[in-house]
Amino acid sequence: SVEPLLLFLIVFFWTPPHFWALALFRSDDYARAGIPMLPVVAGPDATRLQILLYTIVLVAIAVAPWPLGYFDAIYGVTSLVLGAGMMWLAIEVYRHREGKPAARATRRLFAFSILYLFALFATLLLEVVVRAAAPLLG
Repeated sequence: SVEPLLLFLIVFFWTPPHFWALALFRSDDYARAGIPMLPVVAGPDATRLQILLYTIVLVAIAVAPWPLGYFDAIYGVTSLVLGAGMMWLAIEVYRHREGKPAARATRRLFAFSILYLFALFATLLLEVVVRAAAPLLG
């Protein structure tokens, strides 16, 4: 069915912005170790663009279960708020290309992305538990 596919796609499109943000602020380490992460092989500007593009797709896919009727407004609003945070931080990574502001933006996106995925899936779990408990509570 579509629901597991959407969950897979959320994780699939979350992974690149998460790890590329890490790779941006650790690109020197990856280069020294000979690990071909995107910032090393394509450069930081290409990486920033890819982070932004993947985040746009991620936010759209993460919101999709709500209008498709798989989850209710609690999930929908949570996904919109979290998605706005991811988009804002991805835009900041795209905008700030040098120095401390660039490093700060990539670290913030990396850290927030962990919270994003946890909160999104915790909300999914919460909605499933509430739905299951609703008939028992009357």
